[in-house]
Amino acid sequence: MIWRRLASSRFALWAILGVITCLVAVAVGRSSFILGLDQLQQRGRADLALAADRLSAQLQRYQELSVLLASHPQIENRSLGASQSVRSVLLRAADKTAALNIMLMTPKGRILDAAFAITDLPKSAQPSVARAGQGALGKGFGTDYGDNQRAYYFVAPVILPERGVVALLAIFVDIDRLEGDWRGDRPAIYFLDDQSRVFISNRSELLGARLHSAAGDLPYDNHVANGVDYWRLDWGPYVPKSALPVFKDLPTIGLRAGALIDVAPVRVLALWQAGFAGVLAAMFSVLVIWAVERRRHLAILNAQLEARVRDRTQDLQTANAQLKKAQADLVQAGKLSALGQLSAGLSHELNQPLMAIEQFAQNAQTFLHKGQADAADGNLKRISDLALRMGRIIKNLRAFARNEAEPSSKVDLLRIIDQALDLTQSRLTRDGVTVDYTPPPDAVYVRGGEVRLAQVMVNLFSNAADAMQDMPLKSLEIAVETSAGTATITVQDTGPGIKDPDRIFDPFYSTKDAVPDQAGSVSHDPGMGLGLSISYGLVQSFGGKIRGFNIQTGAAFTVELPLWPIPPSAQ
Repeated sequence: MIWRRLASSRFALWAILGVITCLVAVAVGRSSFILGLDQLQQRGRADLALAADRLSAQLQRYQELSVLLASHPQIENRSLGASQSVRSVLLRAADKTAALNIMLMTPKGRILDAAFAITDLPKSAQPSVARAGQGALGKGFGTDYGDNQRAYYFVAPVILPERGVVALLAIFVDIDRLEGDWRGDRPAIYFLDDQSRVFISNRSELLGARLHSAAGDLPYDNHVANGVDYWRLDWGPYVPKSALPVFKDLPTIGLRAGALIDVAPVRVLALWQAGFAGVLAAMFSVLVIWAVERRRHLAILNAQLEARVRDRTQDLQTANAQLKKAQADLVQAGKLSALGQLSAGLSHELNQPLMAIEQFAQNAQTFLHKGQADAADGNLKRISDLALRMGRIIKNLRAFARNEAEPSSKVDLLRIIDQALDLTQSRLTRDGVTVDYTPPPDAVYVRGGEVRLAQVMVNLFSNAADAMQDMPLKSLEIAVETSAGTATITVQDTGPGIKDPDRIFDPFYSTKDAVPDQAGSVSHDPGMGLGLSISYGLVQSFGGKIRGFNIQTGAAFTVELPLWPIPPSAQ
């Protein structure tokens, strides 16, 4: 009864179907936007974690350097009152690590020697100096170094047996130099202090500003979509106007990391999907109206036919009843056939646009910015290949930069070697080094740490390339063997060999001599002599051994690691 009333009013039917079409488009667009925000949030957290790990790793290098330099023999002698200056040691370390300054102080904070001249210690560093004077590692940051320059600093105590803290070694990190490597990258990344002020960022216009929802230098309007917050803001031409904020606390460096993920691509994709859903709903509405009008027309024809039949004789009543039944069956069969054809047609019509949307969604932003719609077909294959390769390299860089602190576990040794070769391939190719490596046919699992073991392999490959820099034949040979519960990795080069194999793993002992070229500048970096010493400690932490010795063609290093035990059921 209700359907007949609706069918009797064309305007009411058009209005209802129009409302349904709009509701479908809005619902699809909202669902797509919410789903896109969830995926964008996950991707943003991954990008932020990568950026945070990168900064932490960069700062950790200086932290480790401060602790190692604190035990340098010349620095210890100067701390005991020796008159000989250690400025050359501090200056060389600052030059090699690009530190802002390195200084040696008394436990009270009086400067004894410094790599670069400085009159007063920044006030922001005084709490860290006081903490280091108590025997702990002090660290902090501030904007009052020199001419209001940003710096992150580590203050390590120089501790001698039976004398306690005799001096302090402070390393000041140049934040401007750290930012230079990733300034302008996407997404917009910033690091906040405890006052919500931007201390580090890859967007220079945000530095020093205070983040706040209502007041402050960086205001924003908060919006919520299905529990996911996103901001509308106006912070400059290089910051998205609508962004999804993600945060991560970094207690180890005393900062809070934040990222602004551009919401515009998700909104554009949601609008396209909403429009497509609206078109489909409108097509369905037209089909429904067509079916209703056809049914109405058939009803009129049936009524006319019945009126004519009633005027005929009684003898035609039986035939008329049979005709009506056949007519009803025919109408039902026609409807079923139409529905079958409609279903097949919709399936075909849906398949092609969905495939096109999938490809268009990946490239919509680039096409909208550049307006190169004609070049899309030729660029898709190239963009896909590049994306696959970039994904693999980023995955390896991140794994390598991650600050691993987990205990030793089961590690695929062959995959670690492949990662190390991937990370050093550019250097080896540039220097003309030939790599001779044939991995075993079966996987080799050892006990170790994935990131730390990769660091050992990268150190060995890089040292081999340094040793062969001036040799006519440059060949790097890598071999993996297993026996008696031990895996042995052998790395051989065709360099000049090791001058003193017994001291190769001592801290601050370097085999690289500074050799001036014809112009008088140093062409070979002598290094600080810490790479092999760190590798020695890492291998020992896995329960393994590392050894270096000379061979007929050059030098060789062997790394022995315990194999991961195989369960009895798998033997």
